[in-house]
Amino acid sequence: MKTPGPRHGRPGAVRKKSRGGQVGSGGQGRQALEGRKPTPKAEDRPYHPAGKRKAAADRYEASGGKRKPAQGPDAAPRQRRPKSSDESEFVTGRNSVLEALRAAIPATTLYIASRIEYDDRVKEVMGIATKRGLPILEVMRPELDRMAGFDSVHQGLALKVPPYEYAHPIELLEKVLSQGKVPLLVALDGVTDPRNLGAIIRSVAAFGGQGVIVPQRRSVGMTAAAWKTSAGAAARTPVAMASNLTQTLKALKERGVFVLGLDGGGEVSLPGLSWAKSPLVVVVGSEGKGLSRLVTETCDAVVSIPIAATTESLNAGIAASVALYEIARTRST
Repeated sequence: MKTPGPRHGRPGAVRKKSRGGQVGSGGQGRQALEGRKPTPKAEDRPYHPAGKRKAAADRYEASGGKRKPAQGPDAAPRQRRPKSSDESEFVTGRNSVLEALRAAIPATTLYIASRIEYDDRVKEVMGIATKRGLPILEVMRPELDRMAGFDSVHQGLALKVPPYEYAHPIELLEKVLSQGKVPLLVALDGVTDPRNLGAIIRSVAAFGGQGVIVPQRRSVGMTAAAWKTSAGAAARTPVAMASNLTQTLKALKERGVFVLGLDGGGEVSLPGLSWAKSPLVVVVGSEGKGLSRLVTETCDAVVSIPIAATTESLNAGIAASVALYEIARTRST
């Protein structure tokens, strides 16, 4: 008859007991940890970067506060000036780049894809850039894709421009009045899609408007996408920034400008608008929320565009285009 072995381990193996009388390896692990001191702080470890900085600081104090040049691996790191982020934008596409160069907007570099197919637009772009002394760099298409954004159709051209310089809304109005024109401005309230901004800028330029006003917060700004969608109209149509849209609209009203808001539930219908020939600023709200409460209360009238009952609402850019067309048509009669 065989003697049964232990329940665990190989047959016939005998498990040893620790000093505490407990079976297993737990006691051995505790014995291995006995006698160790607490882990020293980082600054007390000479090989740690914090310890190196402390040693350098001690040497600095010992020398009477006289700064010594950094030497060796134990030297304290030098303070570096923070690098300013590059906020430049890229205008992409042949029409957009050509219009931007024609308008002489401040640009820093023109990038052109290698082996690009030359047409009249590319030739004119090259001619204007050369005449202005603008650096022209030929890059591979993957690099141009990266700079312009992989979702952007650059058509082999990209123009690097510095951050957009916004006009002041009141100065924009005064400039229009000094030219003897009837003001027609568009203000955006909560519009965050740069493509809508670009489309609105394009419509403003097409229907005789003089500028666009965007709020400083919770709104889209002049990005490369807006430049692209405007198809070059942004080079001719100034964009002003309002620190507070409601206060800016009130200031415009004090100067004789009528404020009209666009909303599907407006009490005034767009066709035959009686204010069309007056100085106007048309306020366009976001697609989801429409006009904000404070802006609605500031408007002289809220105008609606008649649409089919099966359509819930219009895109902000399309609504602005329809309103601007009707105002331009009425002014021309």
